[in-house]
Amino acid sequence: MKKTLIRSAYALAIFSTSTTFFAFRNHIDPPSKAVPAEGIKLPAGFSATVLGSDLGATRHITVSKNGDVYAKLSKLKDGKGICLLRDTNKDGVIDETKYFSNYPGTGITIKNGFLYASSNTGVLRYKLNEKEEVIDTENPEKIVDGLVDKGRDNAKPFVLDNANNIYVTVGSYNDPCREKGSGKGIMPCSILDSAGGIWKFNAQKLNQTYADGIRYATGLKNAVGTAWNSKTNTLFATVHGRGQFHDFYPQYYTPQQSAELPAETLYELHQGDDAGWPYIYYDQFQKKKIVAPEYGGDGKKTGGEKAINPTVAFPAHLGPNDLLFYTGTMFPAKYRNGAFIAFHGQSPELKKGYLVAFVPFVGNKPSGKWEIFADGFAGTDLVKPTGPIQHRPCGLAQGPDGALYVSDDLGGTIYRIAYKK
Repeated sequence: MKKTLIRSAYALAIFSTSTTFFAFRNHIDPPSKAVPAEGIKLPAGFSATVLGSDLGATRHITVSKNGDVYAKLSKLKDGKGICLLRDTNKDGVIDETKYFSNYPGTGITIKNGFLYASSNTGVLRYKLNEKEEVIDTENPEKIVDGLVDKGRDNAKPFVLDNANNIYVTVGSYNDPCREKGSGKGIMPCSILDSAGGIWKFNAQKLNQTYADGIRYATGLKNAVGTAWNSKTNTLFATVHGRGQFHDFYPQYYTPQQSAELPAETLYELHQGDDAGWPYIYYDQFQKKKIVAPEYGGDGKKTGGEKAINPTVAFPAHLGPNDLLFYTGTMFPAKYRNGAFIAFHGQSPELKKGYLVAFVPFVGNKPSGKWEIFADGFAGTDLVKPTGPIQHRPCGLAQGPDGALYVSDDLGGTIYRIAYKK
């Protein structure tokens, strides 16, 4: 009897210990083979499969060297903020779904033996073992905390370079830096002291605040997609444009102009760069930097002589939410070192949206026009909708075999895109 009690207690202890590491999701048995992603349109030779669905608001994603997929959730699911998908027998089908962490956020990546993940106020990290599996899910280390969070555009996307630096976006909580209840801009825009830019910190130092970092680049309203380009050894970022032109300034902007301006932008950034927000915006039709109406502009007046120019300008309101420079060998040569961008919104100008685009690069410059790479995520006709939007691409990651992974924060789906001749 005594031995039976000891065995029972031991088994209970083992079960309790294992469940402190991961919260297992109750789900039906996984499929026996990869599930095709119906409706996703891709170039010839490419195919998309669904790795998981109804996972929660999956934002940015990262893939370990053993193929584990980690997704950061912007809203907690069953009290957890990170989702792990694992293919235990390496047959190409996810058969384990686990959740851990207790904070929402957007950014996540693997670098130098750690899994880094962001909350809405900072960045934390988890030590990984040699298989790049998290060792302790309950006690992450804080790298940065205390960054501004006022509810709007409060995601803290980040990227690491190859010299132990981490670059964290702090988006603006005031779309045009306008005085409340008026059409006048705050001058100077005091928001730029703690938001509307990218801050650089030491990725190896714990418990940092603003005081420990530097404002690496400013004038970026909300740079949700960031990536370090190892070919150029520079930081790139995709930035959401502002809105509400016609709402406050109908004397300068028609409703159509308000719907089609300003451009969404891709920048190459260096320390000290200023992209000009909120004082100017980029007009993709005039191909000029235009003074914002809050600061004396009329839709035609140019300005921002000291502000950098975008590398690429996209149609308004597409919502670029992630950026990835492709370094794999699975895809055809035209995609090598080019940029994939996940667009989270839709363009009134194009009458398209919820897509993944591609920008070919040679060196640090685009070598051709951007193109739609993956489309059909919306699941409805955007010109004459037949139903609600189904999926919104949000995060991108490259697998160890060169496959491209795409997350969706509306339907909670993660896709894998592969190429075969």
